[in-house]
Amino acid sequence: MKKLCALMLSGLLILGLAGCGDQSKTPAQPSTANAIADGTYAGEGNGRGGIIGVEVTIKDDTITAITITKNDETAGIDKAMDTLTEAILATNSVDQDAVSGATATSNGFLEAVNNALAAAGASKEMLKKIDAGTPESAERTAKEETHDVVVIGAGGAGFAAAITAKMNGADVIIVEKMPMAGGNTLISGAEYAAPGNWLQAAEGIEDNAELMAQDMLTGGDHLNDPELVKVVADNALAGAEWLRDTCNVVWEDELMFFGGHSVKRSLIPLGASGAEIIKKEQAKAEELGIPLLLDTRATELITDETGRVIGVKAEGKNTDYTFTAKNVILTTGGFGSNIEMRKQYDPQIDESILSTNSVGSTGDGITMATKVGANLVGMEYIQTYPICDPTTGALLYYDDARLYGYTVIVNKEGKRFVEELGRRDVMSMAIKDQTGHVCYELVDQNGFDLSKLQENHAAELDYLTQAGLMVKADTLEEAANFFGIDAEELKKTVENYNSYVEAGVDPEFNKRSMPAKIETGPYYIVKAAPAVHHTMGGVQINANAQVINQDGNVIEGLYAAGEVTGGIHGTNRLGSDALSDITVFGRIAGENASK
Repeated sequence: MKKLCALMLSGLLILGLAGCGDQSKTPAQPSTANAIADGTYAGEGNGRGGIIGVEVTIKDDTITAITITKNDETAGIDKAMDTLTEAILATNSVDQDAVSGATATSNGFLEAVNNALAAAGASKEMLKKIDAGTPESAERTAKEETHDVVVIGAGGAGFAAAITAKMNGADVIIVEKMPMAGGNTLISGAEYAAPGNWLQAAEGIEDNAELMAQDMLTGGDHLNDPELVKVVADNALAGAEWLRDTCNVVWEDELMFFGGHSVKRSLIPLGASGAEIIKKEQAKAEELGIPLLLDTRATELITDETGRVIGVKAEGKNTDYTFTAKNVILTTGGFGSNIEMRKQYDPQIDESILSTNSVGSTGDGITMATKVGANLVGMEYIQTYPICDPTTGALLYYDDARLYGYTVIVNKEGKRFVEELGRRDVMSMAIKDQTGHVCYELVDQNGFDLSKLQENHAAELDYLTQAGLMVKADTLEEAANFFGIDAEELKKTVENYNSYVEAGVDPEFNKRSMPAKIETGPYYIVKAAPAVHHTMGGVQINANAQVINQDGNVIEGLYAAGEVTGGIHGTNRLGSDALSDITVFGRIAGENASK
C-alpha cells in the first residue's frame, strides 16, 4: 500500500496534496504555494543493525527537522545519523555522502529519509533549492597546542592509555581521524581473556597467567616475543578488573571458550559487544575532561635533533594542528583495511578478501612510526576470522554460539571438516578449501537460547534472514535444503556428533567443548566465509610500551599499544587476547608516558 501510494503521488504536483494518510504523523495542511504539503512524514531504511526509522518534518518545501524513531545501530556508529541530519538541514538536500566508517548506517538513514519524502508524495528534486552564495575561502587555519601526552587513536587502547595518563596527573589529548570513536574495538565482540578470573573460580576452572602465556606462544607458533606475552598474561586480569572498577564496564556472568585456549577463560562484555567497552571508556574520558578531537588525522611525528619524538602534526576539517608533547602514544590500530599494505606483506591477502575491520584500519601509525626509524615485526602475519558475512566481510556475532560450544560446522556436502573450536587461521584455511569457499554453521534451539543470540544480536539475525544467509527450520532436512546442503549426510553428521557428546570425546576432530547435543528444533543454519580480521605485525615495542628503532634502541618520547604493535601474537592471535593486549599495554603506555 505504501509503495503504491508513493508511486501514484510521486509525480503529482497537485497543490494541497496531503500525503499518504497513514504515513503522516501530522496530517498535512493544504497549501497553494508549496510543491510539498507541510507535515511530518515517516520513513524506514535498512541499516547494518536493522531497520532505521525516521520522521521528517517539511515546511515550505524545506526539511526543518528529522527525528530518529527506530535505531538498532551500534552505539557510536549511529552518530553518523546525527552528522547526516546536520548536513541535510544545512543544505535542504538529501544528496549526502555516507559517513566514513558507517556506510551501511548512513545508507540506511538516507533511505529512510527518502522514503519519508515518498510518503509525502514528493521527491528530492521538489525540495527548495538553497542558494549557497559565494563559497567561503578554502583557506585553513593553523593552531598550535602543548600537552604532556598526545594519544593518536580513540579505540580501546587509546582510551586505556589516555585515562591512565590523565589519572596520573598528565595533561592529555586524543586525536582520532574517524568521525566517531571506537575503532575495531567498537565493532568487535570484545571478549577478554583473563586467567584466574572470578567466574572461573565460581565454576572451579583452574587457570593462571603461565597457562595463558603458554597458550599464546603455542597459538603464535612461538614466534611471539616471550617477554611481551608474559606482560599481557600477567596483567590481563588486573586490566579486566580496571575496566570494571574504574570505567564501569559490565561483564556478563558467563565465559566463552575460544579456539587455542586450554581452558574457558574469556569474559564477555554486556551485550557481547565492544560498544560496552567504548561507551564506558569514552564516558570516563569525558568525566576526566580529556579532549577528543574527531575527524582529525595525525600525519607526522615531530622529532628534535636527537631523534626524540616531541610532537604530532594533524589535519582537522578546517584546521592544521601542531601538537607539542612530552610523549606521544600511538594507538592507531592495524592495517586490515589497507589492501595495498596487505598485498605488500602477503600477496595472497588481496582485494578479493573482504575484511571485518573498521575502514580506519589503514596502518597510518605504522607509516608514521617507520618515518622516525621504528622497527617493524611480523608484518606478514595477517589473520582471517572464519565466520563472517560472505557478502560484506562483517564478523557475525551469530558465531557466539560456536564459542559457547553449541554448534557444528559443515560443508555443502553436509560433513564436518574442522574442529569448531580450533585456531582461527586453521579454521579459515579449512573453510577456503570447501565447496564455494564457504561453510554452514548449525545450532539447535537449545544452543540458540543458551547463547543469547536473540537477546544480544536480534538486529543481525533479522539482517541475515532478509539477506538469505540464515534459515530457521523445523527439521534438519528443511534447513539443509534451503542452502542446497546434502540433507542425508547432514543428518548422519549430527547423529555422529550427538554420540560424541554422550561419550564425552570427539574422535574426528577432538572438539574441546561439547556441552549439549543438537536435537531440539527448530534448527538454524548460517552461511559464512573467512575475512581479514587482525594484523599481527606492527611497530616493535618493549615491555614498557616504548617503540624500538631499527638499531634496537628506544625511540624516546614514543610509545605504542594495541594492534599498531607487532610481536605479541606471533603468527596467529587467539580469540579474546586482543582486548587483554590493548588494555594491558594501553595502561602501561599511559602510565609511562605520564611520568
